[in-house]
Amino acid sequence: MYPEIVKIGPFTVYSYGLMLGIAFLTAGYFFSKEFERKKLPQNFATEITLFAMIFGVAGSKLFHLFENWSAFLNDPIGMIFSAGGLTFYGGLIVATLSIYFYTKSKKISFLYVADSAAPSLAIAYGIGRIGCHLAGDGDYGIPTSLPWGTNYENGIVKPSRMFEGSEYAQVFPNGILPDNTPLHPTPIYEFLVALLIFFLLWKLRKNDWVQGRLFMIYLILSGLARFFVEFIRLNPRLLLGLSEAQLISVGLVTIGIVGTIYYLKNPNLKKFVPAPIKVVNDKKKKPN
Repeated sequence: MYPEIVKIGPFTVYSYGLMLGIAFLTAGYFFSKEFERKKLPQNFATEITLFAMIFGVAGSKLFHLFENWSAFLNDPIGMIFSAGGLTFYGGLIVATLSIYFYTKSKKISFLYVADSAAPSLAIAYGIGRIGCHLAGDGDYGIPTSLPWGTNYENGIVKPSRMFEGSEYAQVFPNGILPDNTPLHPTPIYEFLVALLIFFLLWKLRKNDWVQGRLFMIYLILSGLARFFVEFIRLNPRLLLGLSEAQLISVGLVTIGIVGTIYYLKNPNLKKFVPAPIKVVNDKKKKPN
């Protein structure tokens, strides 16, 4: 693991922060290209990307603190300013709400923008997971004997701490799981699946569908991916043997399925047509 890429004096480049930056830049690029294809103002794409960045990170951090409330109370400063520790669904929910109110103020269909953002969301999530893998921030899976089992002993969250008191730790001396125990590299799994989801959505985006249908497919695919990977991760089970992330996934998949069925049953829904971009001609007239 490489939590720190380079350190020069007081300046440190953290792998998680670097990958988060790359994720936003990559997502912003594809989002802008889609806005360009749909002939929407590029400044809207830039503003929405900034909203997603600010509120996404804030929401991710807040949800992470709520999920780890005891650890937060023990070390609030350390938890707030840790190099890792972001919960994707928290960022997705808070960023989505902020963008909804922004699009409403601009009189643009939120679902039209959501369709444009769907491929970008998928690729951003995948790249962000590479940051989790490099940082070793606790998003890894349970012990495995598979040949690609990964040693996370140099991560910022030690496996011995992560598995403390769990059934997996009980089989080891003193009930402590060794930090060098091979674990499922679930961030890599999620990256690969996110890549597949991105390519599928990028291919489907040119279909002449009513606004919102592509976003519903994104909710279904991303929700299913997170739901199943949780079975090989060590997260608290809250209800019916499911973790918080799985319960949210069920909600998102349900919304996606209901939305998709609605669109299939109503093929003639009115489509949102954006206002044409005003072209300002600032060329000075040549004198006769």
